[in-house]
Amino acid sequence: MKLHELTLYEARNGLDRGEFSSIELLESLLERVRSLDPDIGAYITVDIQGAQRAAREADNLIAAGERLPLLGIPMALKDLLCTRGIRTTCASRILENFVPQYDATVVSMLKKAGAVIIGKTNMDEFAMGSSTENSGFHITRNPWNHDCVPGGSSGGSAAAVSARMCTAALGTDTGGSIRQPASHCGVVGLKPTYGRVSRYGLVSYASSLDQIGPITRDVRDAAILLNVICGHDPLDSTSADIARPDFEGVMEKFERDGPSLKGVKAGIPREYLSVKGLHPQVEKAFANARKHLEDMGVEMVDISLPQTDYAVAAYYVIAPSEASSNLARFDGVRYGFRETEARDIIDMYKKTKSRGFGPEVQRRIITGTYALSAGYYDAYYGRATRVRSMISEDFSRAFEQCDIIISPVAPTPAFRIGENVDDPLTMYLTDIFTLSTNMAGLPGISVPCGFSSQGLPIGFQIMAPRFDEISLIRAGYALELSLSLEKRFPDI
Repeated sequence: MKLHELTLYEARNGLDRGEFSSIELLESLLERVRSLDPDIGAYITVDIQGAQRAAREADNLIAAGERLPLLGIPMALKDLLCTRGIRTTCASRILENFVPQYDATVVSMLKKAGAVIIGKTNMDEFAMGSSTENSGFHITRNPWNHDCVPGGSSGGSAAAVSARMCTAALGTDTGGSIRQPASHCGVVGLKPTYGRVSRYGLVSYASSLDQIGPITRDVRDAAILLNVICGHDPLDSTSADIARPDFEGVMEKFERDGPSLKGVKAGIPREYLSVKGLHPQVEKAFANARKHLEDMGVEMVDISLPQTDYAVAAYYVIAPSEASSNLARFDGVRYGFRETEARDIIDMYKKTKSRGFGPEVQRRIITGTYALSAGYYDAYYGRATRVRSMISEDFSRAFEQCDIIISPVAPTPAFRIGENVDDPLTMYLTDIFTLSTNMAGLPGISVPCGFSSQGLPIGFQIMAPRFDEISLIRAGYALELSLSLEKRFPDI
């Protein structure tokens, strides 16, 4: 097996045994970046010199007997996580040359664990999108079919992992932006419970919805990475002061006892399977994966999430409203792009924002500002927050009947580039199965479960109660072993 084909777990074991060096592993991945990324466009910034320096330092530590969870492992980061000395653009022209003076907490945790940062991945501008077509720099293409989108907004991270241009990556999930691209690219994406992972140093889109999580080649790798990035952070007021279980330990127990899920109850929301536009091949792949779970002892339970019909509408009031507030800071005064050809300060504000932000970001800022304006606040934002509470209550009642909830990740396989770019409403509906977990603050995971007739990956979603990522990992790992998909990565 070539070095770039190794999972995080395999690479860590190989480095610990001295079978290869971190610099050799890095160079194998960088060669993939050089040969493939001009066509795929997964990266915005590749920090070759910094990564090589970190890999050599890792090799010295390994030679000295040091053992850390990610020591010498090359990783990629979605480009809205602040990285000291490496530009952080959020895929926006307004931050094209912004270089932070500090690391996000999760980046500090990765470095402390010994990770080697290859670079920053492409995304929908400020995480606003579901296809990575809204980047201010370039479109990212799906490694399985370059005519299709990789999903979004963490499409660059998912594409980089799928094309084996990094060992693992971090993404962010505001309404499905880890799980949906993971599904479209045939990798694993895990969105932790809101508050499980610090958001300090994350350039926020919607502060009450955003969550950082791993995008990896398999479930075990997601557990390893989750072990590193979880934990209370006093720098983040939304960070939960709750003990972190040993997520990787679940893997070891499964290897000893076998992947039985006897006694587990899985809820199937009847509203999800009646969604208009659910692709028959997605439905078929979901049914097949469900059968595998039943064969492992899972009991299927019919449940209802009555507010499903209102989730998209409520989300697209709350998220743009928070974006309107968060993005107000990008005014050309303190940092980022500034339009210099302006008559006065008001003209400077207008031209800076209109030329610095792309059309999707402008659309959401305008929507959010309107929803928060005097006379409309309660009619739109206030009502949306009440629907959000009802969605959370729906899940609470559902989890009284079951341990996990299962569903497709997206209604369709990856669609063609440009197919939905001029139809925002259709694009928004691609997150119908994922955004409710963000509204309720729940954890969710996407695990590959099959392929369309065109050879595009299809993902299977598992959701669990708050802070019960263990159930996600246990069920996801068992499903992964049971399905044993032969074609795990594209032939590139």
